[in-house]
Amino acid sequence: PQKTSFHRSQTLGYKNGYAFSRLPTVGPGGQRLYANQLSEDEIDDLSSKRLALTYGQAKRAPPSAFIPAHVALDKKVLKFNAYFQEDVPISTVEHQRIRQVVINYYLEDDSMCVMEPLVKNSGLWQGKLLRRHRVPKNGRGDYYHWKDLNRAMDITMYGRTYRIVDCDPFTQVFLKSQGIELNPAEEMVSDPYTELLRLSQGNPIIQRLNYEVPEPDKLKQFLTYDKQVLRFYAVWDDTDNAFGETLSCIIYYYLADDTVEVREVFKKNGGRYPFPALIKRQRLPKAFVDEINTFPSCVLEITKQEVLEWYTAKDFAVGKSTNLLGRTFFIYDCDEFTRNFYRDKFGITDFQPVKLKQKPLEEVPQIIPPYNGYGMPEDSLQNCFSLFPKPPKKDVVKMLVNSNKVLRYQVALESPNPVERKRRFILSYFPSDDTISIYEPRVRNSGITGGKYLAKTRVPKPGSTPDNLTYYNASDLTIGSTIEVFGHRFVITGADEYVLNYMESNAEHFPAATLQSLRDHFHPQQVVMEAANSAIPLLDISKQELDELIAQAQEELKHNKPLDNMNIREVILQRDKDGSGILNKAEFLALCESLSVPTSSASVHKLIERCCCGEDKIKYEDFLRAFPS
Repeated sequence: PQKTSFHRSQTLGYKNGYAFSRLPTVGPGGQRLYANQLSEDEIDDLSSKRLALTYGQAKRAPPSAFIPAHVALDKKVLKFNAYFQEDVPISTVEHQRIRQVVINYYLEDDSMCVMEPLVKNSGLWQGKLLRRHRVPKNGRGDYYHWKDLNRAMDITMYGRTYRIVDCDPFTQVFLKSQGIELNPAEEMVSDPYTELLRLSQGNPIIQRLNYEVPEPDKLKQFLTYDKQVLRFYAVWDDTDNAFGETLSCIIYYYLADDTVEVREVFKKNGGRYPFPALIKRQRLPKAFVDEINTFPSCVLEITKQEVLEWYTAKDFAVGKSTNLLGRTFFIYDCDEFTRNFYRDKFGITDFQPVKLKQKPLEEVPQIIPPYNGYGMPEDSLQNCFSLFPKPPKKDVVKMLVNSNKVLRYQVALESPNPVERKRRFILSYFPSDDTISIYEPRVRNSGITGGKYLAKTRVPKPGSTPDNLTYYNASDLTIGSTIEVFGHRFVITGADEYVLNYMESNAEHFPAATLQSLRDHFHPQQVVMEAANSAIPLLDISKQELDELIAQAQEELKHNKPLDNMNIREVILQRDKDGSGILNKAEFLALCESLSVPTSSASVHKLIERCCCGEDKIKYEDFLRAFPS
C-alpha cells in the first residue's frame, strides 16, 4: 500500500553514441531485484566456453571477404556475332536478306539483348532488335544460360533463329575457364544484294537490277543552286469563261530541282479565299508522248515514260505567255535576281516590263427588287445594299427637339356605311419621327370595340412607290382634308389647340394654308367663348335648381306626344359641325319645332332660357339632359 510508483525501469540507453541494453535493477514500484542479472543469451554463451574461461579464447583466422555476384560480374558481357535470314516477298530483285546482329549476354543478371549495327541508307528499322531481359528458352519456364551458347550453333528466340558464328576474346577466355569446349568459328555471311551493289558501283549491272540511283548532275545542281529561286510576275486571264476574271500571280522556278510553283496575289478585301498555292510545287511537263493523247488525262499519273520534255528556266521570259497545266499565264515582269541570272546564264539583256491594259469594268445597273410588304421599305431596302444590313439613319436633332411632342386631330371615317361614318377617331402625329397613330374612343352600346386602330408608324401618301416614297407630315394635316391610311380614308374634322400653338410657334416650317385652316377652325369657338364669358345669363339658378327644372321638363314631356330622344340628340349634335356645343338660338328653335319639341311648355321654355348665352346663342348641353338616350 505504500507504493506510489508503478512504472517499469528503463532498459535501453546510449553510451559514446552507441545504443546498448541493460538489465533492470528495480521492478515496478521501485522494489529492488536480487535475481540473476545475466540474460539467457549470456548464460548460454558462458556454458559453451568452459576452458576458454581458464586459458582464454582461441585465435581464429579472419574470414575471407564476401563479394556478391552482381559486384563480381558487373560490366562483364559475353559478345557473340550472329546473323539471321529474312524473306523479302515484295521485291523482284531479291528474295531473301541476310541481316548481321550482335548478341550480348550479361553475366550480372543472365539477361540478353540483340543489336543490329546501323547501315546508312538501308531503309530498314535497325538498332536494338531485342531489348535486354531474360529470354525464355522453352515453354517450361527455363531461361537461356551462358552454358547454352557456343560458336557454330543455332539459337531461337521468339520464333527467329540466329546463327552464332564467332565470339570476342573475352568470351572465349571465360567459356574456357568454365570448362566449356568451343566449337570452331565460322565466317560471317554477307547479304548478297548489298554486296552486289557495293561491288557494282558505276557498272551497268545496276540498270539490269532496275536500281535507280541519283544522277550526278542532279546532286551538283542541288549543291550549286540550293535556295536560289527565279520569280516571275504574271497574270492569268480567265475572262473568256463564265464568271472568269483576271488574276495576278507569281511564278516561282526553283533552280535546285527544276520545280515550278504558282501562287496567287491576294488583294485586301478582294473577296477571294486565300488559297496557299494555285499550282503546288512540282515538275511541270511541257510535251507528252503521242501514245497518251487518247488516254484520259484526269486519271493519268505522269511519269518519265509519258513526258518528252519538262519545263526549264529557258522556257520563261518577260513578255511571253506560258501554258502551265492548261492555264495560260502572261509574264509581264521579274525580280532583280532573275534578271541577273538570265543575263549571266543565257546572255539575255531585254527585261523591259510590259504595261498591262486593264479592261474597263462594265457597270452593271443595280436592280432594286419590288417591295414585298414586310417591314418598312427603308429597312427592306438596306438588304439590297449590304450583306449585313444596317438600320436607316435617323435625324437625331429633330428627335431631340420634338421629343414628347404630339399633335392630336379628330378624324371621321369616310365610308358609304352610315354606321361607319358616325365613328370618331383621334389621330396623333409625332413630329420627332413623322409617325402617326390612330385611336378610337370607346362608346358604350355602340356595337364597335374601340381602342388602338393603328399602331405608331409612318404612313405613305397615295401614289408613292418604293423607289419614291413620300410620307404624311404635319403640313398635310389641314382641317377638312382627307388622308388615306393603308386603304382607309379619314376626314380631319378638328384639332387640339396645342396644334395651333405649335404651328404658330414654328410658322416658318409650315405652309400658310395649313395655319389658316386651323385659325378658321378655332375662330368661331373663340368668338363664342368670348361672348359667353362677357354675357350675363338671363336666369341665374343653382345646379340643384337646374336639376329640378330638367326633372319638371321631363315630367311635362311624358304627358305630351312621345318623342325620339335618340334622334333629337343626333340631329342637334350633327348640326353642331365644329363641336363647340353652341348653336344659333333661332336655328335651335327651328330645329326643335321640326322635331316636335313643345317649346311653348313652361318648363321647356324656362330650360331654353336657362341655356341661353348672349342674345342669339344657346349652349345645348344642359338642354339635352332632358332627353336621355
